Amino acid sequence: MTLNKSISLYWSLFSYENWKVYIAATRRGLCFVGSHNQPFEELVQWSNHYLPGNDLIQDDEKLQPYVDELNRYFQGKLNRFTIPIFYRGTLFQEAVWKALCDIPYGQTRSYSDIARQIRRPTAVRAIGRAIGANPILITVPCHRVIGKNGSLTGYRGGMEMKTHLLELERGSATNEKEQQHV
Repeated sequence: MTLNKSISLYWSLFSYENWKVYIAATRRGLCFVGSHNQPFEELVQWSNHYLPGNDLIQDDEKLQPYVDELNRYFQGKLNRFTIPIFYRGTLFQEAVWKALCDIPYGQTRSYSDIARQIRRPTAVRAIGRAIGANPILITVPCHRVIGKNGSLTGYRGGMEMKTHLLELERGSATNEKEQQHV
């Protein structure tokens, strides 16, 4: 008889000013950052699909290190996350998600740029699908990917969230440069 061991999935509701986002982690790291102001059901559906048989356990204390870094990010005091993250996807998806993590804070890349970076220059549409499947918004910064012509494109968290994150990073990056020249 094979015993199916469930994964403990710890969750919390991250709040910052008017932002409310469900986050979740396994013992290996942050594995889910939800969309702005979406219900708990978004996390439940994701976990049932990608980590079936898991135990969802609210644990604000266990998620505090993740909350602390997200707070610092939203305050403009953190431009690179150091918290452990844990994602599971196809090899292609994981290559795309890693490439997203390489986009510098306050900068953007096009889907074509990501395709070239992972040495799959003709896979632009597949890149878009992989980005859309990114489970860890903000910390795996898919909001930094824009259209080739510079236009904002789709985002799982919604265009308002994407716009806000890009503006936050541009403002923080500008302030950082100004402080360096003083």
